[in-house]
Amino acid sequence: MTKKLIINVRLNEWEKRGPNPHIPYSPREIAEDAARCREAGASIVHVHARGPNGERSHSPELYAEITKEIRARSDVLIHTTLGNVYLEGEAEDRVKHVAASKPDIATIDIGSTNMDRYNPAEKRWETTDKVYQNSIESCMFFARTMKELGVKPSVGVWTVAFMRATAAFIEMGRLDNPALAKIPLCGGGRLAGHEATPAGLAAFLHAIPRDESIQWAVCTKHANIFPCAAMAIAEGGHVAPGLGDYHYPELGCPTNADIVHRIARMSRDMAREVATPEEAREMLRMPSG
Repeated sequence: MTKKLIINVRLNEWEKRGPNPHIPYSPREIAEDAARCREAGASIVHVHARGPNGERSHSPELYAEITKEIRARSDVLIHTTLGNVYLEGEAEDRVKHVAASKPDIATIDIGSTNMDRYNPAEKRWETTDKVYQNSIESCMFFARTMKELGVKPSVGVWTVAFMRATAAFIEMGRLDNPALAKIPLCGGGRLAGHEATPAGLAAFLHAIPRDESIQWAVCTKHANIFPCAAMAIAEGGHVAPGLGDYHYPELGCPTNADIVHRIARMSRDMAREVATPEEAREMLRMPSG
């Protein structure tokens, strides 16, 4: 396959330190981890701002510090969150940290879903009120705002319906062609998306346009990504691994860079070279850095 693989490493999404102590919290830790991942083969890093004890932060100033620290150390592309269900409020408030930090890429989850986690052993929901609400109106606002800021949207595609909405946004001209899409598959009782297995990923394949107008990547929340990564590489997709989604105890609690190195080696073994940040820019038709 001639299309190179984009590795978008999810440094510190939701998971906190525990079995694996390598999840970065501070801007300096995030930037140093990003540089190591770039060296291992990542072209994009996805980051969340964290407080001193790993708590979620939506501070625009903290996000600006993170992007500054990363850019001082490497040329890796920076991808920030939009805040997920934990950042509620008006659309204008939810994008303030993007305007302050000016990353290369920022997330738009292009639909709504329930983010509560189910405990099958105890047959109960851990929470029952975590609705991640994203109206089409707010998604159009986010897309317009990011275009004005010169930030490439990364569309979160939790179900097949989200993929169909993404195709409609491209058709309308609300998203540039090609759109960058991330498919979050879910394990560990998280039922917001399809199951974190190759079968769960396969459910999306019929809905992905064949004209390369969507460049998609898979990530797996609360589950090992490697079986799905192999399928994504074989199907012409991309991979978004990282400790932010899963601690990887079966691998001895590795670093993010260790995981990136494994994915890069797998891709090369499957005859796909790994894209540099500049090559990823070209593939996604982003302005030169």
